[in-house]
Amino acid sequence: MIAQLDPFHAIAVSTLAHRLAGQGRDIIHMEFGQPSTGAPAKAIAAAHEVLDTDPMGYWESQALKARIARHYLETAGVTVDPSRIVLTCGASPALVMALSLIGGPGARVAFARPGYVAYRNNARALFMEPVEVPCGEASGYQIDAAALVALEPAPDAVIIASPANPTGTIIPADELARIAQVCRERGIRIISDEIYQGITFSGDAPSILTVAPDALVVNSFSKYFSMPGWRLGWLVTPEDLADAARARMGNLFLTPPVISQKAGLVAFDCREELEGYVATYARNRDLLLAALPDLGLKRIAPPDGAFYIYADVGHLTQDSMAFALRLLEDTGVAIAPGIDFDPVEGNRFIRFSFAVSTPLVEEAIRRLKPWFAAQPLLETSETV
Repeated sequence: MIAQLDPFHAIAVSTLAHRLAGQGRDIIHMEFGQPSTGAPAKAIAAAHEVLDTDPMGYWESQALKARIARHYLETAGVTVDPSRIVLTCGASPALVMALSLIGGPGARVAFARPGYVAYRNNARALFMEPVEVPCGEASGYQIDAAALVALEPAPDAVIIASPANPTGTIIPADELARIAQVCRERGIRIISDEIYQGITFSGDAPSILTVAPDALVVNSFSKYFSMPGWRLGWLVTPEDLADAARARMGNLFLTPPVISQKAGLVAFDCREELEGYVATYARNRDLLLAALPDLGLKRIAPPDGAFYIYADVGHLTQDSMAFALRLLEDTGVAIAPGIDFDPVEGNRFIRFSFAVSTPLVEEAIRRLKPWFAAQPLLETSETV
C-alpha cells in the first residue's frame, strides 16, 4: 500500500524559473517562503568556528533546548521544561513526528483550507484522513472554534497556524482561547505550526501554549531566524508524549546537524539584526499592498504576519498553475499557484512571497503592472 500524494506545484514553477535563469533570464523568486537575507552574522561566525574546531557527530544540544525554553518564558510567559523540547532537522520532521504522535492510520486530522500543502500530504503519507475545513474571508481564512464544534465526529487532532501559510493571517488571542476550550471538551489534540512566530505586522501572534499547555508546537529557525538551509527546528510536546517523540526523532532522523545547533544558539542573541529583517518584510508588504489596486487585485487575505500575500485572480483565470507559469515566462517573476494550498478553490488564487530584498519587490511591481493590465477578464467573472 503506497500513499498517493499531490505534487508541490511551486517546485515545478521554481524548476522552470531556474531553467530560465540558466538561459540568461533575470528571475525574481517570489514562489517560495524563504528569506533572502541569510543567517545572522554572529551565527555564521560561530559556524566557522565549529568547522575549524569541532569534528561534530550525533549530538543534541542541551544548551539550545534550554535556550528555547527560555524563549517561551520571555515571549509567551509560559514555562516549558527543556525535556519536552525535541530538536529536529527543520519543521518538516517536527510536523511528521507530531502527526505520528496523535494517532495511527485512519486518524482524522482537521486543518484550514487554504493551508500549507504538507498538512494534507503528510497526513496522507501516514495513512491518516485529512479533514479540510473551508475557510474564507468571514473567518480570516482561519479555522475557528465554531468550525471545530461543527465537525462530526470530532477529529483526533487539529492543525492550526498563526501566522498562516499561504495567507499571513493571525488567530486573535480570544479565538485561540476558544479553540483550546473546544479541543479540551472534545478530546482533540492541537498541533500548532508556529514557524512564522516573530514575523508580524498587525499585533502579536500568541503561542498556543498560553492557552493549551498540552499542545504540540512545531517551530523552526527557517523563517524568523532566516536559516532555512541550516535545517534546524524543534517540536514542543506535552509531557505524556515526550518519550515517544524522542524515540521517533532518534530512529527516524537521528539528530540535527551539529553546526546548525551551535549557530542556532547564537542566533537567539541576534535580535537587532533579526528585527531588521522583519522591518524589511514590513516595507515589502507595504509596497505590494499599495501596488495591488493597480494590478486589479482587490480581494486578498489580510497579511498580518509571515511574508505572503494570497490573492484572488478568479477574474483572470481558473487555472492558477497555468497562470503562474505564463506570468513567469512573460515577466520573469515566479509566484506560487493557489492549488498547492487549496485543491478545491485554489485554481483562482496565487501567492506572492515578499521575503526577497526591497529592490527586488520594487522591480517585480514594475514588471507586473503592465502585465496584469494587459490580461483579459474572463467572460464569466464579476467585477469586485
